[in-house]
Amino acid sequence: MLDHLKTILSNSLSDNWRADPVVNVEGEDVPVRIKRTAQARRISMRADVVKREIRITMPPYAPTKAALDFVAQKQEWLAARLHSAPAVAPLGPGGTVAFEGEPHRIVWNPVATRTVRLVEGLEGRELHLGGPEEMVEGRIIRWLKNEARRLFEAEISHYCAKAGERAPRLSLGDPRSRWGRTISLSWRLVMAPAYVRRSVIAHEVAHMRHMDHSPAFYAWLDTLFEGDRKAADRWLKMHGTALQRVGR
Repeated sequence: MLDHLKTILSNSLSDNWRADPVVNVEGEDVPVRIKRTAQARRISMRADVVKREIRITMPPYAPTKAALDFVAQKQEWLAARLHSAPAVAPLGPGGTVAFEGEPHRIVWNPVATRTVRLVEGLEGRELHLGGPEEMVEGRIIRWLKNEARRLFEAEISHYCAKAGERAPRLSLGDPRSRWGRTISLSWRLVMAPAYVRRSVIAHEVAHMRHMDHSPAFYAWLDTLFEGDRKAADRWLKMHGTALQRVGR
């Protein structure tokens, strides 16, 4: 259940998903994405609380109306699911953003340097920057992405050396988990505590030897990762969705 959170996925759509009608769920217009596949024997539905959309998987012969009727029958469940998501966290002056699991207050001064600086404040760590106020969020996100690349590359190299593997290229974005000679991670992972981030990276490196989730995979992961991966999984289960909402 936690594999999709291992890389804090963005749920990007593949080519066989189509944007179909928009439905209203308690005052919110929510797009319906329909995927027809020969493997489907019935209509199934998932609410994506991050992208704010409904995903339907159904047999090729099923009409769109059947999908919309199914959505109409599940309005109460959909409303509860969509409203369970944490509020979007804007990254603006006076707000806070997590970095390595700790809150950092955003301190903006329009005449200060535009480069983001990490400062030890009287009440905790702060991120200081200047420039136009409307550019604050973008600059904070760029800083987080730069820090993410620096930390991720070092830790991929660490676990690959431990595994006897050649370090692959890092793809930084909002991906699903991928196997092969590229490790794809979301920059948002840099907001999680270090032990959670390292657990996810060790998980991806372990897949270079075992491309499944077999007992052998988990035994190998436990050899690579020095911490408590189950504690990391619990953290992701509790906070993963909120992490995905930041900066959207």
